[in-house]
Amino acid sequence: MNPEHLPLLLTRTMPYGKYKGRVIASLPGTYLNWFAREGFPPGEIGQLLALMHELDHNGLTSLLDPLRGRYRPQA
Repeated sequence: MNPEHLPLLLTRTMPYGKYKGRVIASLPGTYLNWFAREGFPPGEIGQLLALMHELDHNGLTSLLDPLRGRYRPQA
């Protein structure tokens, strides 16, 4: 895990799909699990989704709590 990617989870939004426009850190676990089963997309978005899945799956989403409020979502 690259710690520099943690703020990106709070600023990057889903560019497509059912949750288009939603910040990656707020995606539901079931959606992240679907990507884990079906395959993460290539590029940065796929890396961030995989990281968020790992945090969610392992109960580590609290790692993002100190960063919340410091960063604004970017489209």
